Amino acid sequence: MEINKLKIEQIISNSEADTYNAGKEFAERLDYGSLAIFTGELGAGKTQFIKGIGEYFNIAEDITSPSFAIINQYSGSLDGDSIPILHIDLYRLTKKSELATIGFNELIYDEDSIKLIEWPEIAEQYLSEAMFKIEIQTHPAEVSTRKIIITEIKN
Repeated sequence: MEINKLKIEQIISNSEADTYNAGKEFAERLDYGSLAIFTGELGAGKTQFIKGIGEYFNIAEDITSPSFAIINQYSGSLDGDSIPILHIDLYRLTKKSELATIGFNELIYDEDSIKLIEWPEIAEQYLSEAMFKIEIQTHPAEVSTRKIIITEIKN
């Protein structure tokens, strides 16, 4: 399957607030059925970006990394209607067979929710339909600086 990258955007973040605001601004592109994958090293700001998305969708709960739970589901709102936001963190999975245990294949094809997936590498075979890839790069010399690369993908 050939993947066509439609748009690549780069944002420089100099603080957690910048990363949060970049997520909030990015959220305007998300709709029912959207799928976004997030890459970057530990502590890069993936969850902070997702917290910004959560604010855009009026999520009342505190958004936390689902590293141990694997999946956190939040209730957001879109155009006055409720929309489930699935925050999935695959960091702790070590075998592809564990994806079936959490019902991953069904989750990512759910057209009634927005799926946000951190550490997607173990599930690459299922993610060819990703609409967005957000890569957060750290800068070793500048601890608070991040480069956020947003790629919009069309298959």
